[in-house]
This record gives sequence, structure tokens and C-alpha cells, in this order.
Amino acid sequence: MSLISPAQRDALQSWLAYERGIKDASDHTITAYSGDVAGFLSFLADYHGGASGLASLATVGPSDMRAWMAAERRSGTGARSLARRLSAVKSFYRWLARTQKFDPTAVLATRSPKVKARLPRPLSEDGARAVLETVELQSQTPWIGARDVAVVTLLYGCGLRISEALGLTGRDIPLGDSLRIVGKGNKERIVPVLAAARKAVDRYLSLCPYQLEPDAPLFRGAKGGALNARVIAKVMEQTRMQLGLPETATPHALRHSFATHLLNAGGDLRAIQELLGHAALSTTQTYTAVDSARLMDVYQAAHPRARRG
Repeated sequence: MSLISPAQRDALQSWLAYERGIKDASDHTITAYSGDVAGFLSFLADYHGGASGLASLATVGPSDMRAWMAAERRSGTGARSLARRLSAVKSFYRWLARTQKFDPTAVLATRSPKVKARLPRPLSEDGARAVLETVELQSQTPWIGARDVAVVTLLYGCGLRISEALGLTGRDIPLGDSLRIVGKGNKERIVPVLAAARKAVDRYLSLCPYQLEPDAPLFRGAKGGALNARVIAKVMEQTRMQLGLPETATPHALRHSFATHLLNAGGDLRAIQELLGHAALSTTQTYTAVDSARLMDVYQAAHPRARRG
């Protein structure tokens, strides 16, 4: 942020505080926003030959936006990342325009690059079962292997996000028939806890060498601190390589698998929406596209008209 003027830096920090305090943005979101907008402001300073104050931001026009996006593409930024950065810049400009009383149309009208929709790629039921059976083998330390099994069982058995699973504390123990989860946007939901998940967590607790205090994280790293999500990602990487699964077999894929397998078994889309903690049904509906090919195969095999055709 060395090229950004003090006034612009202060404005950025004020906006981030607004996003954190008023909109309840997560730490991860705040970090991404900070880097995205700081990069944009640094580009403007360099593009115009030096840092300037807030007034200059009100004069940013279409040519400035095109130049910034072209520079991003030249540096190797993909369409999806550029779309995210543009979204952050627009959010900053909406706030800035309200506080500084100027028209942000030139920035807000900038078209986002087209991004091909990414459909979730769940594991098959056999693949998910194989992961649960194999993940423990990635560690020679029994309690760590049991920990990894407990985490992935919660992801697949309860549809938790990795951050939600790693956010559990001693207060959540012992697990009952349901679990209260605080997810994105501070949105609360109740998820059922399968017997297999309770058993996996109980086994981990019986082996874990660290004392579990009410406010302490449930899942610990090797040295006793809070378990980092990257550790589970690495364990999943080792597991999928051992099983010959695709690169899409990530911790988050277990959550997708939870939803897809429920849907395939006749689960109600609205109920699955609640279990996943999605704010909009449209987010949950992306799961219905995953098995469209399978549904078409069933249709072709079973429908009388399809068979005659």
C-alpha cells in the first residue's frame, strides 16, 4: 500500500471497518477485500504518476477501469479472480460515493468478465465411504488419525463447512442428536448429528492428549493449538492420491457430497438448504445440476416414449 495516499488508506480502513462491523464480514472476506482494493488503488496511483487524495477517486472513468482490468489480465489474473476483485472495488465505491457525495456510475457500470459457472463435484457414495475409511491411514499417530476421521465425518455426515467444523469448541461436547452451527453471516442453523459422527468424535477425544476446556478448540493441531484447515486439506490430498480420486476431492467436496447424496435419496431441496445454511435456495439448486446426466440416463432407460424412440 506504499503508493496509496494517507487519505485513501484511511478511507479503505474505514470501509473495511464498516464491512466488518455493519455487514458482519468474516476475517477471510476482510483480508480479501483489503488486498483487492489496495491493489486497485495502487494501480491508479502508478497509472496516474503518483498518489493523490480522495477527490481523484471520484474522477475515475471507463478508460481507467479498462486499463486496470487489462493490467490484471497481463499479470495472469484469471476471470474468476478478476470478477471477485472488481466486485470488491464496486463495493468500496458504493460506500465511498455515499460518504463523499459523488456519482460512482463509471465504476459500477464496469462489466465483470464472464465466468463459467463451477458446478459442485461431489464424490460418489463409494468414494466418500473410501475417504472415511482411508483418511486415518495418513498419520502414524493414533490420535491425529482419529482427529482427521472425526473432522471429515462431520463434513460429510453433517454438511459442515471446514471453518464450521474447526470452529467447534469444548462447549459443543458431548455431541447430541443435533448441533447448533453459526455459519456465514452469523446465520444459525440446527443440523442432525449421525451416530457415526458422534462415535468418531468420541474416539478422537478418548485419544487426544490435550485437555478440552469449554472455550478451547475441539480439534487440535499436533502441538496443541487450533487445527489449521490447511492440515485437513493436505490430508485429503494424500487420501485422494492413495485412492486415485480426482483433484476435486477436497474437504469442501465432502459438503457437496452430503447435499447431493441427500438429494439423490429423495431429500427435499428446502430442507437441504436449511441443513447447509444457504441464504438463498438458488445456491442450493446448483446441486441439482450435478446429477442431471444420471437423471437423463434413468429417463432414457425407463420412460416408455424414450425407449420407443
